Amino acid sequence: MATISDVAALAGVSTATVSRALNGKSTVDPVLAARVLDAVRELGYQPNGPARNLRRQEAAVLALIISDVENPFFTAIARGVEDVAHAVGYSVVLCNSDEDAEKERRYVDVAVQERAAGVIVSPTATASSVGALVRRGTPVVAVDRPLPDQEIDTVLVDTRQAARQATTHLIEQGYARVGCITGPAGVRTADDRLAGYRDALKAGGQRGSTRLVRRTEYKAAGAEKAAADLLGQEERPDALLVANSAMAVGVLTALRSHGLRAGRDVGVVAFDDVPWAGLVDPPMTVVAQPAYELGTVAAKLLLARIADNTRAATTTMLGARLLERGSSHRG
Repeated sequence: MATISDVAALAGVSTATVSRALNGKSTVDPVLAARVLDAVRELGYQPNGPARNLRRQEAAVLALIISDVENPFFTAIARGVEDVAHAVGYSVVLCNSDEDAEKERRYVDVAVQERAAGVIVSPTATASSVGALVRRGTPVVAVDRPLPDQEIDTVLVDTRQAARQATTHLIEQGYARVGCITGPAGVRTADDRLAGYRDALKAGGQRGSTRLVRRTEYKAAGAEKAAADLLGQEERPDALLVANSAMAVGVLTALRSHGLRAGRDVGVVAFDDVPWAGLVDPPMTVVAQPAYELGTVAAKLLLARIADNTRAATTTMLGARLLERGSSHRG
């Protein structure tokens, strides 16, 4: 079945021009409108009612596919997306892939079938299924994690630099065996945080060791097990860089089980400034990522892409801030 993208390709115009021509907009050049109608007839294209409404921004819907709805980082992204979308009359459908590539693929299929006006996705891995959207001409923006093989708009945090800064902070506080608990291999944020950690060790003259590194799911249970394993070693780490706030919960649980106190016994820095981070004893030092801004920037890029899908793809890199608290000080 022919799509609006097929019509646009045959007519040599954008999908937005096809939409305006089919909706009888007077702003379309008559020559271009004629080419669109010729392409429609040649392909046997049948405009879909809901899709046409979406293109006219009537009951328009955006799909947001995030990796973990329980993670406050991703819910803050979702809030940023929704605030921007709502202001211009779009609704947002939230999809939780749960770091599952097959679940992500099913949500992509739904977005295609329901003719979503555009999709924002935090991909599970580089082998993401968003290629199906790109091939159909559906506007797509990647947020938090890039897709190197796809020419799409992307919004990221410089997480490698942030991890380097956090690890350097621990070294400067006098911790001599800094460890790292990060996410699964192949997930760009997990890989970048590990790389930043290693950058700091090298710059600080500390020798890195695989015995001080653990990779696990971005969840509390996996991090608790990983931390317990590290702390059970004869030469345990005296500080830990932790890749997200959910994992930090597991790390704090493991410290308590071993009778250890954050800061005094084991320095801790975790990514993401969640509400409870300043309430634990001692308060937790965090890498504060601009999650809400990630969402707003991604939504604005998607809306611009919907208006003109011929624009060159862009990558926006945002910075993070280290917020020093008691968990990274021996006092």
